[in-house]
Amino acid sequence: MIYLDNAATTRPSDGALVHARQYLSECYFNPSAGYHGGAEAARLLNKARAYLTECIADPAQFSLIFTSCGSEADNQAIFSTARRGNAVTTSGEHAAVFESFRELKNRGVEPRFAPVRADGSVDAEALLQMVDEKTSLVSVIHVNNETGAVNDIVSIARRVKEKNPRTVFMSDGVQAFGKIGVRLSKDIDLYCISAHKIGGLKGTGALVRRKGCAALLPRIYGGGQEGGLRSGTENVFGIACFYYAAQEKFASLEADAARLKGYRERLWEALDKELFVRISPADGSAYILTVSARGRRGEALQRMLWDAGVAVGTGSACNSKKPHSRVLQACGYPADVLDGVLRVSFCSSNTREEVLQAAKLMNEAVRRFGG
Repeated sequence: MIYLDNAATTRPSDGALVHARQYLSECYFNPSAGYHGGAEAARLLNKARAYLTECIADPAQFSLIFTSCGSEADNQAIFSTARRGNAVTTSGEHAAVFESFRELKNRGVEPRFAPVRADGSVDAEALLQMVDEKTSLVSVIHVNNETGAVNDIVSIARRVKEKNPRTVFMSDGVQAFGKIGVRLSKDIDLYCISAHKIGGLKGTGALVRRKGCAALLPRIYGGGQEGGLRSGTENVFGIACFYYAAQEKFASLEADAARLKGYRERLWEALDKELFVRISPADGSAYILTVSARGRRGEALQRMLWDAGVAVGTGSACNSKKPHSRVLQACGYPADVLDGVLRVSFCSSNTREEVLQAAKLMNEAVRRFGG
């Protein structure tokens, strides 16, 4: 099987699993326990917390809270900080942010949705026009999970703070962490990440928080773990896998991005331009290429490709039960383009041969499908 749906989830890293195994079979203790085994598990949590923070931010300025996933981190960030006035986000957000903003209306906060361009990036000028003296939160996705478009969150955050210094700025960084270089600036208050997008396990994520920013509220109450902000016994094995998978990813981040960008462009070159139109921007994430077989059905093509030995997506897996992608609709595409969307997403272990074979099978599937 040629697996090219890595934006949905990645295969767990063999190396990370091997290194983390001791926290499943040997050091399986509760990190809150007072004896030596618990202290050893707690040390792993502290090492992982420090390393994951250092990958993208200054640990003197930022801290990290472990969560069960990126969606939980998004929810905690949003419902802790958007508690008055209005909150601004983009029409191209992941469902974890978009649906949370819709819920804000039921809580007395006005949600505002800035438009996106055809490639899925936010119209920054339109977003900034929505920010006023009553804006409590602005959320801008770092890498669009359906198109791969990269938003300049450092610049946008700075401009938001210039307009309203009290506004909290957050970003969903799930498709960016471990894939593109980033350093969180003093204007970015909250940043959400996930393990299973980089070779870790499902069930582990984190919320990176600028020290001194608006107070967070816990979503889960209980024993007071994670500094009282996320109760529940920590998933030590999952966090260990996150830690070791991140070490692998950041050790070769630039080299992987350069190689995969070449594969992405080679795949596009090999696709029949009479059959496919490109949606992903050339300057987007090296890990995502979204195209459309105009007038065909992406779901049918996806099944045909699976039967031929290739796994690709049709957009966000979180919206797979809907007829068309909400994000791509917001980008302004007509129904015939929306019908035929296929999202190809890479990981560092993909090869040039796999990419060329996938392109061949994609062309064949569309030709068999007919017009």
